[in-house]
Amino acid sequence: MIPRFVFSLCLIPVAAVMADEPAPSKPMMVSEANLPEGFPSPGPVGQVIVKTYPAHRLARTTTAAGGDNRMFMRLFGHIKRNDIAMTAPVTMDWSGEPVEQGGPESMAFLYAEADLGEAGPDPADETVTVEDVPEATVVSIGLRGSYGEKTFRKGAEKLAAWLAEHPEWEPAGPPRMLAYNSPFVPGLLKYSEIQRPIRPAPKPADQP
Repeated sequence: MIPRFVFSLCLIPVAAVMADEPAPSKPMMVSEANLPEGFPSPGPVGQVIVKTYPAHRLARTTTAAGGDNRMFMRLFGHIKRNDIAMTAPVTMDWSGEPVEQGGPESMAFLYAEADLGEAGPDPADETVTVEDVPEATVVSIGLRGSYGEKTFRKGAEKLAAWLAEHPEWEPAGPPRMLAYNSPFVPGLLKYSEIQRPIRPAPKPADQP
């Protein structure tokens, strides 16, 4: 389960914005923090789409640092020490094929700008590493519901079905969840995207 960090996002101003008539390409959702620079808007609920993300910087920690609550606390400590603004979403990576049971294996906070700070281990916490992530294309589906394994599996299964129907693409990495809301947003209204990096599949030898 995603941590119930009652100690954390209460420090972030909550400016809930509910669109009266959302555009078809955007979900009606509660917005609590800005997206990183150049990030695409959240996608529609229940519809699988292909998105491209720009190169960006993030701070990551893994389950080696502890469970979900510990991971969040370590990342929150990192951005507080370095005076880095909180952005949305928080990303969580699962690995394994097929998707293994259990929670995410890592969690990351996204920097607002790709040139903010510098990459490398956090000198104050060796479990946190700042990484530069290259541009990537993903297949993505927007979902509502709590940020646990059930929601993640639902999205991952829909992405697997989409990939089976689109042989022109192949997976290029493990699936992830992008969680856009804090614990202050009811589970029914929480919005997330389940994504998987993809790349063009090699053409058969007999195909020009």
